Amino acid sequence: MIERLLERFLFGSRWIQAPLYVGLTLLLVAFVIKFFQEILHSGGHILEMREQDLVLMALSLIDLVLVANLLVMVIISGYENFVSRIETDDDTETLAWVGKLDSGTLKLKVAASIVAISSINLLKAFMNAEDTPNDKLLWLVVMHLTFVVSALLMGLLDKLAFAGHRDH
Repeated sequence: MIERLLERFLFGSRWIQAPLYVGLTLLLVAFVIKFFQEILHSGGHILEMREQDLVLMALSLIDLVLVANLLVMVIISGYENFVSRIETDDDTETLAWVGKLDSGTLKLKVAASIVAISSINLLKAFMNAEDTPNDKLLWLVVMHLTFVVSALLMGLLDKLAFAGHRDH
């Protein structure tokens, strides 16, 4: 009796995470606002903008989109893996990966996204290389390579440890 109540309580504790996913969704709204703020800010100067500045603006917007995509993946798959299955009607549009990302695969996608975001930031720094101190460029490269090696090692460890347990 006590064991059953304790197990129900512990299983129900997963709902404590739900407000965290709501908070991440609010953060996603903030990214949308920032995205359009960046477009409005830069849009007024588009005619006098140098090509390099336009590319840097595009990279900044891509960076925001990649982080937003990462948030969506974490919100939906995290909620589905740790809180509750998302029930949709048969006529409701669904995403192909919903229900297929386990926590290990999600970690790999997060690591790959971090590498992509780091790549964009590194490219932005190199496009402004004349204004960026060499030691800062060096540290950006070191950090990026650290992210790349970490992602590769996470993928290798995941493959070694869990590949036999996955259906896909």
